[in-house]
Amino acid sequence: MSRTPKLLWVDCTAAALAGIAVVALSGWLSRLHLLPQELLVFIGLVNLLYGTYSFTLVRLARRPLFLIKLLAFANAAWAITCLGLATAFWHQASVFGLAHLAGEAIFVGWLAAMEWNQRHQLARSPDTIPTTIT
Repeated sequence: MSRTPKLLWVDCTAAALAGIAVVALSGWLSRLHLLPQELLVFIGLVNLLYGTYSFTLVRLARRPLFLIKLLAFANAAWAITCLGLATAFWHQASVFGLAHLAGEAIFVGWLAAMEWNQRHQLARSPDTIPTTIT
């Protein structure tokens, strides 16, 4: 298995784990990050949505290039959104909250760049999970 197909696994796994953790710990994280709990729940739910979408791409035997491009653009948009949130909450959020937002922006921005650069390989990659057990 090449490294390229693993990128979608990294995307869906990281998004799902982050989403579950942020939603489950939103009350505690709100106090630690000095950010509104509603914002953290929203961030967690967006992560779960991204994870679900990228997991559907992993499952496809043939991935339309458009869907890979959509994932890359969505990740880039989310990275910009996280930077915007860090800027908007600069004077309110704790260093942990700012680190969370900036860290997510960096990671998701990296995913966007990698997915864009490897979009053709990801579109034709045979790395899927079986839909039935034989």
